Amino acid sequence: MDKGSGVGVLDKAALVLTALESGPATLAGLVAATGLARPTAHRLAVALEHHRLVARDLQGRFVLGPRLSELSAAAGEDRLLATAGPVLARLRDITGESAQLWRRQGDHRVCVAAVERPSGLRDTIPIGSQLTMRAGSAAQVLLAWEEPDRMQRGLESAAYSATALSGIRRRGWAQSVGEREQGVGSVSAPVRSPSGKVIAAVSVSGPLERLSRQPGRMHAPAVLAAAERLSESLRRAAAD
Repeated sequence: MDKGSGVGVLDKAALVLTALESGPATLAGLVAATGLARPTAHRLAVALEHHRLVARDLQGRFVLGPRLSELSAAAGEDRLLATAGPVLARLRDITGESAQLWRRQGDHRVCVAAVERPSGLRDTIPIGSQLTMRAGSAAQVLLAWEEPDRMQRGLESAAYSATALSGIRRRGWAQSVGEREQGVGSVSAPVRSPSGKVIAAVSVSGPLERLSRQPGRMHAPAVLAAAERLSESLRRAAAD
């Protein structure tokens, strides 16, 4: 283990946050990952939860909290969020539909950036919304490139199948038709870190009367291009 800072409680809190980087963890999982005593791990996790640095998923497991994203954005270090606004606005203008950027948080996906279609019938998803990973094209994209064990767990109650995820990996995008909400369709593509890891999904969504039963035919090229622009912004930032 790396040499500590000399401030023991902070070093232990950092161990907890690092352990949660790989996904949700029970208290027993935190103890195993950090080597901390069970009472210590519990006390630190609860204290971090109080400050929104840690949260709980629907199963009561510990996950990284929303305050981390807020701090990152406030510090100007989140290149993805800084770039997302103009890219999503352009995607909306090209497709005529609302556009969003999603990140996975435990068993949910969180809308971290969004622009709406300016008028008419539209799919409105406020920034900060938490939706299930069980349905929707963004959920499929965020799960399709996960490690096999996490993918298998995610598929247990999903509206889509392993075969569907295989097709998504092959073509590079996902679509959903009334999967998350009746009458609504969407198209999503992955945003990748400089190392190639899928860290977010960019999407367009709207009523099926405009998107049709095959929304990918209409909008996959534009969504893929937007995802690539966001990925490229991260590669440029890493190279600076």
